[in-house]
Amino acid sequence: MYSSIIEIDNILISSDIVSECFVCDYEKCKGACCIIGDSGAPVKEEETEKLEANYPHYQDLMTPAGKARIDEVGFFEVDNDGDIVTPLIGNSEECAYTFFENGNCFCAIERAFCNGECNWRKPISCRLYPIRVSTMSNGMIALNLHRWDICKCAFEKGKKEGVPVYKFLKDTLIEHFGEEFYSALDSAAALINSSARS
Repeated sequence: MYSSIIEIDNILISSDIVSECFVCDYEKCKGACCIIGDSGAPVKEEETEKLEANYPHYQDLMTPAGKARIDEVGFFEVDNDGDIVTPLIGNSEECAYTFFENGNCFCAIERAFCNGECNWRKPISCRLYPIRVSTMSNGMIALNLHRWDICKCAFEKGKKEGVPVYKFLKDTLIEHFGEEFYSALDSAAALINSSARS
């Protein structure tokens, strides 16, 4: 499907972020996004300090292998593309910051945050998924929809419940880009979706 571009200030947003639907279906995926992938989750440079500063609050939730990996490489690493990412355990695809309960995968950082033990939730790349944020050579920010086979059930659930991607991520988008940005995006979505129905 053809995707157009929405421009708000210095941010370019792929229109499929407002036209396609998404709701995490944890009952089916069991947190697979934390243990499957070619590299760790993208980490912004300013987030590397937060990973280290909050480590005492969530390290006890991590697996022994995860903690050993942090001891070995540090709180982040640089992947083959030159991007800062969370460390993966050994030769596996498992993020060092995960832990497991009853066969389900969870983020140790987010669990500590939800328990009130940590003042940082987790990298913004994780919180904004399936939106990927990138900075272009001209300084503009691009928001694109990332499609991953393991999240097929989330796209299906979102479509069934009628929840567009941007509405599923409303709180995180507002926190990261502001109320005015979200309001403008919501207005653009109304125009795009009304045109699609006519």
